[in-house]
Amino acid sequence: MEGQKSHEWAKSRMRIIDRITKDFSTSRALPLEGIRLGICLHITKETSVLVMALKALGAETALCSANPLSIQNDIACFLKDQEIRIFATRGESYEQYHDNMLKVIRFRPEIVTDDGAELHLMVHRFWDNNIVAGTEETTSGVTRLKELESGRQLKYPIIAINNAQTKYLFDNRYGTGQSTVDGLLRTTSVFLPGKHVIVCGYGWVGKGVASRLRGMGAIVTVTEINPIRALEAHMEGYEVRSLASACAYGDIFITCTGGYRIIRKEHINRMKEGVILCNAGHFDFEIDIDYMKSQDQEPKEIRPNIQLYTVKGKCVYLLASGRVINLVGAEGHPPEVMALSFANQLMSIIYLAKKVGSLESRVYDVPEHIDRRISEYALNAFGIDVEHSNGKSF
Repeated sequence: MEGQKSHEWAKSRMRIIDRITKDFSTSRALPLEGIRLGICLHITKETSVLVMALKALGAETALCSANPLSIQNDIACFLKDQEIRIFATRGESYEQYHDNMLKVIRFRPEIVTDDGAELHLMVHRFWDNNIVAGTEETTSGVTRLKELESGRQLKYPIIAINNAQTKYLFDNRYGTGQSTVDGLLRTTSVFLPGKHVIVCGYGWVGKGVASRLRGMGAIVTVTEINPIRALEAHMEGYEVRSLASACAYGDIFITCTGGYRIIRKEHINRMKEGVILCNAGHFDFEIDIDYMKSQDQEPKEIRPNIQLYTVKGKCVYLLASGRVINLVGAEGHPPEVMALSFANQLMSIIYLAKKVGSLESRVYDVPEHIDRRISEYALNAFGIDVEHSNGKSF
């Protein structure tokens, strides 16, 4: 079975997860015995490694997808064969996507794990008192949950996985950087050396994308509204300009902000013939696709994940329908870097299971001792020996 082979390959590259699972399986009582988990993540081979680890530690799990186009069907079939409740089919409609989240809620989980906070927000609309805690994977999702918290509407404690150093310093930067370029190249086979690529946003994702593109020979311009980040990009040697001024010469535009309609009508109208637009942020609203559709109601699908829109008489190519290019156009992050993120998920879920009833309904960072322990697991997995401040190595 292809799904099992992919799972086994990912597991072999994610030894951190296996080590954590073994360390927490040594006692008689499994730490997640009888705990029901509702999970909304991209259904990839890496996610299957996390899900199977949770099962090995005693959890009962129901799983749906964080994006209709990121579902790897072979992995979905593999997980079903492992008796995981999974509600997802690649290419599902938005109605099916939301219905599948409702199915996870009806499973009555006690802990909810999410990627983008869509499931968390739905839980808050259809409140079920069975839920006692949760985790959140992404920058965008944490921002949405912080808004709930500030309005005193958050109903249970949530650990912001994204805020762990072992997550954002590596997953967001190196993982998204490599996988975004991978998705761009698989989808278009475009020649990058000498291309003017505009990276919109210089957070951790934008930093990784810009770095990897420059390494491939692209001429990178960064657009960023935060003055500190803009200054940082300048000192890293990137040209920093406003998006309005970069529109005229960019060959490829990649949004990395999580913001709403970063590339708008006025930008698209100024772009040159044959420009390529794609998004590396979590949501598909960073590019004003509605405007493009108003100009061309029947875009041509010229190859998988490339839509050709005719806008003001020129060709504009949109990749992956404006969704996450690294997951729709490729396979997402490499297993080695996802091991760090999912180690945070795994250990935070175990932590929450122990802390039931003792945490307030607010957004917490990953506990520092977990963050540090994961870095130690990672160094061990990579075969790197370092010394502690007390002179002892591990």
